[in-house]
Amino acid sequence: MENTAVLTCLQQNYFCFSGHSSSLPSRSFSNTTLSQPFSLKLQKQPALVSHYVLRAASPARGYATLSDTYSGTSELADIEWDNLGFGFLSTDYMYVMKCPQGGKFSNGELQCFGNIELSPSAGVLNYGQGLFEGLKAYRKEDGNILLFRPEENAMRMRMANRRWVPPTGKGSLYIRPLLMGSGAVLGLAPAPEYTFLIYVSPVGNYFKEGVAPINLIVEHELHRATPGGTGGVKTIGNYAANYSADACSEGTIGLLRPKAILTVLYLDCIHKRYLEEVSSCNIFVVKDKMIATPAIKGTILPGITRKSIIDVAQSQGFQVEERQVLVDELLDADEVFCTGTAVVVSPVGSVTYLGKRVSYGDGIGVVSQQLYSVLTKLQMGLIEDKMEWTVELR
Repeated sequence: MENTAVLTCLQQNYFCFSGHSSSLPSRSFSNTTLSQPFSLKLQKQPALVSHYVLRAASPARGYATLSDTYSGTSELADIEWDNLGFGFLSTDYMYVMKCPQGGKFSNGELQCFGNIELSPSAGVLNYGQGLFEGLKAYRKEDGNILLFRPEENAMRMRMANRRWVPPTGKGSLYIRPLLMGSGAVLGLAPAPEYTFLIYVSPVGNYFKEGVAPINLIVEHELHRATPGGTGGVKTIGNYAANYSADACSEGTIGLLRPKAILTVLYLDCIHKRYLEEVSSCNIFVVKDKMIATPAIKGTILPGITRKSIIDVAQSQGFQVEERQVLVDELLDADEVFCTGTAVVVSPVGSVTYLGKRVSYGDGIGVVSQQLYSVLTKLQMGLIEDKMEWTVELR
């Protein structure tokens, strides 16, 4: 199951919105039922060019086709875009393909979004055999859609869920690729079958408050990863440990103002002195014109937003160091911020370590604001992409 096999299948099986074919072959959606007639209300958005218009099929047929009629409008799902939060919202389709152990991925298919069937003995349920990714799509002012650095997620794809990409400035379409051991296995062994699946959901800001400072609790007893483990891989089991640490940190919430956004920052498990990462984000420490972030050495996830921020910061004249960062540096910093696909850039308002709280202010810092502004404008196509990171879907 090499990445090349995944990429090949994806390249052969996407819905192409810029092609010249007048129609796509109809697909049957096995083991999939529609819970309601496939007839959601659509909003017309003028002046957006689209080569194809999604045409819903009848519930009896259970599939959708793309009409060959050129349209000068693009259709949007009828939801309250202005009130879009960061939560799951089911869309129209998901992409699925399978691979037997030691074999090759089959030609995938685009299925109506719905539940999937798994054996109780599936490898993903019993032994955590699963990986996942996360990336975003943004709508440009001209109506075209941008994927941000999809090659970094080992993906090159185009989406049939186009109408779920939020209007410009209203949010983004979160894309979740998932690889899991779906075959039944009782003993501790690789699953006999694997399923690759992609689903999407329109999302707003990760935090309801928007770009608001978060408050970190430094966890010095519990650890999310160990050397030689899977901390540097986006496996499904890596995030379960956060729940225990989050529960322990609730006792500290009294030190903070009401409704404070609280999350955990982990230290290395050997010396318990060096920063690793936040529950679901990478961390950066700013001192003067120097920006430091923990080096990737197997226990820290190599975030794509982290990588992007490093490049953006260097292009803006900042010096960036990837190295071991002492917790004492965190307490003496001018500014601290976190990065991730979901949050993009999130300023840190305070850090609490061994009962001592250090505050960095109530708003977003100057450096955080500068980097956030450049990266989000690039993601949304508002400035020239000199990095060649975005892939435009027409």
